[in-house]
Amino acid sequence: MTKILVDCDPGHDDAIAILFAARRCELVGITTVHGNASLENTTRNALAICTLAGLDVPVARGCEAPLVGAATHAGDIHGRSGLDGAVLPEPDHAPIDAHAVDFIIEQAERHKGELVLAVVGPQTNVALALRREPRLASWLKAITIMGGSTTVGNITPAAEFNVYADPEAAAAVFACGAPTWMAGYNVTRQTGFTQPEIDRLRRGRGRTAAAIADLMQFYLDGQRRVFGLDIAPMHDVCAIFPFVRPDLLTHVEASVEVELSGRLTRGMTVCDLRNKRAGATGAIQEARRPNARVATSSDARALISEVIDAVLSYP
Repeated sequence: MTKILVDCDPGHDDAIAILFAARRCELVGITTVHGNASLENTTRNALAICTLAGLDVPVARGCEAPLVGAATHAGDIHGRSGLDGAVLPEPDHAPIDAHAVDFIIEQAERHKGELVLAVVGPQTNVALALRREPRLASWLKAITIMGGSTTVGNITPAAEFNVYADPEAAAAVFACGAPTWMAGYNVTRQTGFTQPEIDRLRRGRGRTAAAIADLMQFYLDGQRRVFGLDIAPMHDVCAIFPFVRPDLLTHVEASVEVELSGRLTRGMTVCDLRNKRAGATGAIQEARRPNARVATSSDARALISEVIDAVLSYP
């Protein structure tokens, strides 16, 4: 079973990623970061999800702002708390004393060659961990990222939220040299809960399924209102599937770079897929050596069915 550490900014889809990772992997810890809400809220939300599901997992607080500039939040989609839509229990434990940056380094050293670092929020914690410990990239089995896009963005026409929220950090992580997987908005926006699937969760037994159904209904309503989508995208869990059911996502090896200075394109992930399309001859010279396995499609319904089974397995 894959050892995994989830670095996140809960967030409705982050909550699902935590629950799924705890059932299908060996979840060694959770680190929190600014993003969908303030660090105070994302940390409380992570602890509340652990309490809801009865997970005894260490949670470490991380960075409250990006490397450059002010924090960006996503209240239009996730609500003021970052996890609106259900009454969650008060956390029954506090974050550990270690900072997320130190905890990431500690766990990577403890599980050398075994640990997958799932980065499903802005990548500030990980960029600083790489800066503090230059050996970190070589210690990791992989970094798997929910972030970026091979096509359109969601926070700007060109940029996906997690990368836009700290482009300098994302650039450092993609360039670090660790085996890297990318689940971008091009795939994740099409991979989510439909209304009948939320109804299936609601028919489940126990407080976890009931609370998650309420959360997903709030999230779906926000997606309909803001983006006109008729699914509640499960962005973050897509980053975990390569280490659980790799057959449910298609990946290609490609060069990924983060645009840092464009007036209209800051935070854009520039993915060189020119030789990856069906029928390509390979005659085009790639801009850079491939540095990531980039998701290009998913078996969305099978993937979401796996996620629902995992959520329904909680008491």
